[in-house]
Amino acid sequence: MLSNPKGYPIDLNADLGEGGANDAALLQVITSANIACGGHTGDHSSMLATVKLALTSGVHIGAHPSYPDGENFGRQPMVISDQELLTSLYQQISSLKAVCDSLGAKMFHVKPHGALYNQAAFNEHLGGILIDVIKRIDPTLKLMILAGSPLVNQAKSHGLTIIEEAFADRRYLANASLAPRQMQGAVIEENAQAMEQVEQLLANKPLTTLDGALLRLRADSICIHGDNEHALSLAKLISVRLTAGKKL
Repeated sequence: MLSNPKGYPIDLNADLGEGGANDAALLQVITSANIACGGHTGDHSSMLATVKLALTSGVHIGAHPSYPDGENFGRQPMVISDQELLTSLYQQISSLKAVCDSLGAKMFHVKPHGALYNQAAFNEHLGGILIDVIKRIDPTLKLMILAGSPLVNQAKSHGLTIIEEAFADRRYLANASLAPRQMQGAVIEENAQAMEQVEQLLANKPLTTLDGALLRLRADSICIHGDNEHALSLAKLISVRLTAGKKL
């Protein structure tokens, strides 16, 4: 089990530093923060502000790098050379690490964003680039990645510690990938439905995928999207549930 600052039975993470209005409030209930570091959004000012908030809140701090594609918020696959991608990821993660170092904060993990996250989870070549970058910067950094995906074992075989992540507010397909956002029902909009999925994850019960299969996931961390309209209210509901389950 992944230890976390609030003693929850499972880690609770959110993507922050993306211009959302609820970062400070979310940091009071989550245990890991994935901070945008310039690929899809974010700059030195936003990183500095978010790391300061995270440091005060005592949560685990992670880099949230992306394809360098602010126009599409990093959510579209990108044609880019291996060297360009490696250089961009190195710069993004290093820029957040420099901010952390300047404030005396420890960077705990790396979680890729958007299309890079989804593709690297199943593409061995892209996964290899991500692993290479992390090992060059700091091989003790943990990699947060899609639970049950091929990248889990790939990264473990290269010596990285893995945080397997499942989602409260996204539906899945039968192969354990996230359903594409353009699919109807891919994003869970209602808190009650999201909490039902959280309960299934906590109890290790199978989820029903959008393509009709049953999928069982083992997760170290549950994610809510910080830019989701209901992110804060959902985070509070999950926090209450996890606080009640501290002795599970």
